[in-house]
Amino acid sequence: MKKLFLIMFTALLLAACNDKPQRYFETSHEIDILKSGIKAYETQDWTAWKANFADTAKIHHNTIKGLSPEENMTNLQNMIVNFSSYGFQDKGSFSEMVIDKDNETWVNYWGIWNGVLMESGEKIALPVHLTARFIDSKIVEEYVYYDSAPILKAIEAANALSDEEVEAEADMPEE
Repeated sequence: MKKLFLIMFTALLLAACNDKPQRYFETSHEIDILKSGIKAYETQDWTAWKANFADTAKIHHNTIKGLSPEENMTNLQNMIVNFSSYGFQDKGSFSEMVIDKDNETWVNYWGIWNGVLMESGEKIALPVHLTARFIDSKIVEEYVYYDSAPILKAIEAANALSDEEVEAEADMPEE
């Protein structure tokens, strides 16, 4: 009986020692907010997109300098105007929420962004990583990483093609 009591006491002690708070989540309210922001970006619902951010949020797209939500929204609008369609594919996307060692709530998103350049019809696919820190269900800090070179190269090539067409039309004799 004494041995049984010691075994049970040891088991309870071990169970109590391993009772750590959960820090990793595959579903959460914050993940839903981030995904709703992605959908708002895809549909150009800028009011809904902006509503996910705190007024003081700083957004970093491939840069150290943080932009306000308004500044970032303008940059996004200026980029997507070049595309006849764009958005993230569902297949292969992945989201998670982590509460880090400093008790900060971060949501990570990995996905593939696809766009069709309006001028040339060129299709572009880019892997994107986004991580956002939340306080009180609002994004206060966001970092987005992707290789923008394919987009810039395609836009430059389309602009060069347009310039050549304009020059060719200017060189045509008038009837």
